[in-house]
Amino acid sequence: MKTIALIIDNQKVLAQEGELLLWVALENGFYIPNVCAFKERSVPFAGCRLCFVEIAGSPEPVTACTETVREGMVVKTKTAKVQKLQRAAFELILSTHHVDCGHCGKNKKCELPKIALHLKVKLKSKRFRLIPKNLPLDESHPLFTYDPNKCLLCGRCIWVCREQQKVGTLNFAYRGFDMLVTTFGDPLVGGSNCTQCRKCVEACPVGALLLKEEQLIREEHNA
Repeated sequence: MKTIALIIDNQKVLAQEGELLLWVALENGFYIPNVCAFKERSVPFAGCRLCFVEIAGSPEPVTACTETVREGMVVKTKTAKVQKLQRAAFELILSTHHVDCGHCGKNKKCELPKIALHLKVKLKSKRFRLIPKNLPLDESHPLFTYDPNKCLLCGRCIWVCREQQKVGTLNFAYRGFDMLVTTFGDPLVGGSNCTQCRKCVEACPVGALLLKEEQLIREEHNA
């Protein structure tokens, strides 16, 4: 691959031609909010709409996860227009997310507080009316729980299950506000063909998929 040079926030960065801008930025210390991106994914999901940047010569901001780097590219990650778009996308996510950090097992490892701090947005934003999903907690799996009220619909668990593990237990169902992650043929994760690899739990950026407390205790004991 050919090495090229680009400018990110007034700093010169070297990258391999054809790399995606999001990963080049992140790997060089430029934080760009994101929750749905996976470096191993050949076709970006681009669902969260958080990774907007401005590129010199482009009329409008673009998503960094779908933009390949090129020689001489000039990128701005923190302009007023970029942050306005990012805040709007983030607050829309929060408008359907059950924020309960103090009682969440993902606390201090969740992506949402990191993004909120970066964008200077409160996790319980009042910009958009909160529309709770009020869906039941799925505790049917022996190792982990699935809370659809905390799910961001980022698709990371689905991609890992289908593409990396070649199992395909998880997928999206329904459309619009009713969309949720579920299994084929059975609404409960515990009644599916899950292989218990737990890669979906590792992939979840928030507290939607969490190992059960007894499983955590068991693993700490065996460590």
